[in-house]
Amino acid sequence: QEQLVESGGGLVQPGGSLRLSCAASGFTFSNYPMSWYRQAPGKERELVAAIGRIGSATNYADSVKGRFTISRDNAKNTVYLQMNTLKPEDTAVYYCNRGFISPLGHWGQGTQVTVSS
Repeated sequence: QEQLVESGGGLVQPGGSLRLSCAASGFTFSNYPMSWYRQAPGKERELVAAIGRIGSATNYADSVKGRFTISRDNAKNTVYLQMNTLKPEDTAVYYCNRGFISPLGHWGQGTQVTVSS
């Protein structure tokens, strides 16, 4: 069955960097675009970044453009999110999912990112 396992979150100071990973299993990873979402306390889950099946197409929320980079390794069934110049408003639980515009699969447990001094 489908499984998505996010990792790499943590506590970081403003201006710092983190790299998130999402290991996928239970489906043919290379057949699907993949996305990262985040949900901050009291807010709805929002799409942060998306990447096409072979990585040539990407899309970013305006709030993270120029700071975050999504990538994937189809040989490892893994999608990444490199986050630079982090801001307190980036604090959220980050999730990955199949799909480019809307989520197609089940949600994993997410990984907590906290940006604070």
